[in-house]
Amino acid sequence: MKVKMLSRNPDNYVRETKLDLQRVPRNYDPTLHPFEVPREYVRALNATKLERVFAKPFLASLDGHRDGVNCLAKHPKSLATVLSGACDGEVRIWNLTKRKCIRTIQAHEGFVRGICTRFCGTSFFTVGDDKTVKQWKMDGPGYGEEDEPLHTILGKTVYTGIDHHWKEPVFATCGQQVDIWDEQRTNPICSMTWGFDSISSVKFNPIETFLLGSCASDRNIVLYDMRQATPLKKVILDMRTNTICWNPMEAFIFTAANEDYNLYTFDMRALDTPVMVHMDHVSAVLDVDYSPTGKEFVSASFDKSIRIFPVDKSRSREVYHTKRMQHVICVKWTSDSKYIMCGSDEMNIRLWKANASEKLGVLTSREKAATDYNQKLKEKFQHHPHIKRISRHRHLPKSIYSQIQEQRIMKEARRRKELNRIKHSKPGSVQIVSEKKKHIVAVVK
Repeated sequence: MKVKMLSRNPDNYVRETKLDLQRVPRNYDPTLHPFEVPREYVRALNATKLERVFAKPFLASLDGHRDGVNCLAKHPKSLATVLSGACDGEVRIWNLTKRKCIRTIQAHEGFVRGICTRFCGTSFFTVGDDKTVKQWKMDGPGYGEEDEPLHTILGKTVYTGIDHHWKEPVFATCGQQVDIWDEQRTNPICSMTWGFDSISSVKFNPIETFLLGSCASDRNIVLYDMRQATPLKKVILDMRTNTICWNPMEAFIFTAANEDYNLYTFDMRALDTPVMVHMDHVSAVLDVDYSPTGKEFVSASFDKSIRIFPVDKSRSREVYHTKRMQHVICVKWTSDSKYIMCGSDEMNIRLWKANASEKLGVLTSREKAATDYNQKLKEKFQHHPHIKRISRHRHLPKSIYSQIQEQRIMKEARRRKELNRIKHSKPGSVQIVSEKKKHIVAVVK
């Protein structure tokens, strides 16, 4: 004879304190929950809609510059400190928590072309149109002291960019050539050049710190090794590259911001084909910066917008713009991966959220759990047409929207012409070139 016993353990349903939530027993047997997927779909749809409702990325505008903001730099040790250089030679240091300028320096005559901080955060370097490289203390002068640079190096030509080594007291400048300097010397340790055109930017690799990349106005991206004091190899593109940025998590990967409205992510071991072509901007891309996670990067463009791209996707996941924002010249992703800063023509530095609908401030554990649950639901149903359409939709300024339509028509016309050419030619006589290889002219080693 079978006897069924009812057994109740108070630990399963009695609250420990009266502040606890009531425990509800739940049977996870799928036969008892027949409409689970439709219910989850509705929840995912609501989560996607609410994400768009709460997407308010703009946080603050830091105004005070009297000319366009030309370059930005992050403090390596302090999240709240940001440095900016303007087109009138002025450098400002900002406190992001107070959203105030804490120090102003008249650093150069003419443009401030580049600014970078020392790896320890005690000083920073600027280069300008007056052919000088200046090193400044990060802390302001004492009472009654003049705001003078620690060191000044007078060069022979105009320097267009500067970057500091990630671990050693060495920095690199670019202009007519790439110069590697020791902080204690007034002459460069070594000078490297490949070609005769001016070099617009130079960047040290954050992982393999002896590697550096530069881009020149003769459409080259050149990679150098500091230990050999020679260029390694270069790739020539269809149009000029404005700047490059190394991936902080993958040593060989870098992304180049090009004049042909695209960004190209390269693996430096195989430069003949980019890993990914990122297309969405409708004008020249002027700056690019990686997230500290290495999974995404942000780009600034002449079309008055900034876009956030996942590294492995060709289309952007987010676009930010305002009515007042003009051509965006420089952009930085903060070291805590939460915020984005951009400096533009109309003398403002803007602060944005990296995740547009993220709630700022301290979250309770239930809020965190709800956010994670909604995120998983959105990932599960992301390819459903209705949810996909809502999550992708963005309002764009009329100028950008009309240019996107125009470029779509032009691209379709080019594709049609190519198909007609293949159709009316001898089989195999017309080579089909992939989108990735179209823009690479040559790789020189």
